[in-house]
Amino acid sequence: MDVSMEKIVTLCKTRGFIFPGSDIYGGLANSWDYGPLGVELKNNIKQAWWKKFVTSRLDMVGIDAALLMNPKVWEASGHLATFTDPLVECKNCHERYRADQIDLKKACQKCGNKDTFTEPSSFNLMLKTWLGPKEDATATVYFRPETAQAMFVDFPLVMTSSRKRVPFGIAQIGKAFRNEITPGNFIFRQREFEQMEIEYFIHPSDWEKQFETWLAAMHEWIVECGITTSAIHDLEVPKDELAHYSKRTVDIEYDFPFGKKELYGLAYRTDFDLTNHGKASGKEILYTDPETNEKYVPHVIEPSFGVDRTLLAVLTSAYHEEAVEDETRVVMKFPKHLAPVKVAVLPLSKKDELANVAYPLAEQLAKRWRTDYDETQSIGKRYRRQDEIGTPFCVTVDFETLEDKAVTVRDRDTMKQERVPLAELENYLSKQLGC
Repeated sequence: MDVSMEKIVTLCKTRGFIFPGSDIYGGLANSWDYGPLGVELKNNIKQAWWKKFVTSRLDMVGIDAALLMNPKVWEASGHLATFTDPLVECKNCHERYRADQIDLKKACQKCGNKDTFTEPSSFNLMLKTWLGPKEDATATVYFRPETAQAMFVDFPLVMTSSRKRVPFGIAQIGKAFRNEITPGNFIFRQREFEQMEIEYFIHPSDWEKQFETWLAAMHEWIVECGITTSAIHDLEVPKDELAHYSKRTVDIEYDFPFGKKELYGLAYRTDFDLTNHGKASGKEILYTDPETNEKYVPHVIEPSFGVDRTLLAVLTSAYHEEAVEDETRVVMKFPKHLAPVKVAVLPLSKKDELANVAYPLAEQLAKRWRTDYDETQSIGKRYRRQDEIGTPFCVTVDFETLEDKAVTVRDRDTMKQERVPLAELENYLSKQLGC
């Protein structure tokens, strides 16, 4: 179904997925905080990605690099010279816009004045800060605008310490920062965001095969996330629009409620980065094939995944509204391995004899899965609350439980209920959840 951003944003705030940053002070320029459910969903996405692309493969290793790097890194990578957007400013109200995202012939979106824009100028997206007591040019550093460069800079140390042979990859999950002119569309475009990236090092002659292999792997990941595949489109980026480091790029786009936008990117970066860092540092970066003794600078295939954009695509794909009797049921049909809460334990009433069974049961299940305990309002309303946060299974403890030592397990998607003995409950849930 088509879902509006208004519904997604409202559900995220009321159910604890995503909150406006600094909310009691009126917020801060498109900053967002992940709430109790959002952080669980986000962590589940990152853990699933790490398992698929790193720990389950023999040709992958991971790193966790610093947010701040030597400024020479950004000189060598080309970011200081080319990492810019065209900026215009309204002469009347001084609102700033990206020149390539508005019609300069139309009125200012903020004040309504016409023909008031300045000529476009280059605006560097690097977020600047200072190290040490002096705020001058000698102390200038930048928060990284991408996670990739640390993997290139660390390549010699990783190769030596891990003893990997080409082809192999380095993966990293981490924060990046871009001083965007016009952030927006909820968590889609932010100044502070998180990336899941891979730099896969290959022999130059192997790039076309590896490119297609990684493109297929990225589509497999999309399916595993439960993202609607009919809303996915591959865009071959035209040569005249490629980034300065890329020989080929495919943008994987998704039909967000606000339009078709980039979800992921796959780029063939050639040997641009390793060669440039070798020249700039004065330390030649070469790989020697142990079998042929051929020496060469490895080329790179880069699959890039945004954590926040993945989460937004997962949210919009999972959102469903269904007619149930005389009401509309909102249900988040997350894949079970991504669901923020796996199990909810619901005593039929607050009476002590039920709570004395239900609460220890919830504590027991929480040792294996993220578990919620809810005893307020009617059982029907509690089911609806769990549906709205995407909990796959609700376990109801009723008065019959005291007699037959069994509970009722309700499935989120089918709403079917099954009586399961307490002694078999963990095994039952393990099979259903796949973990």
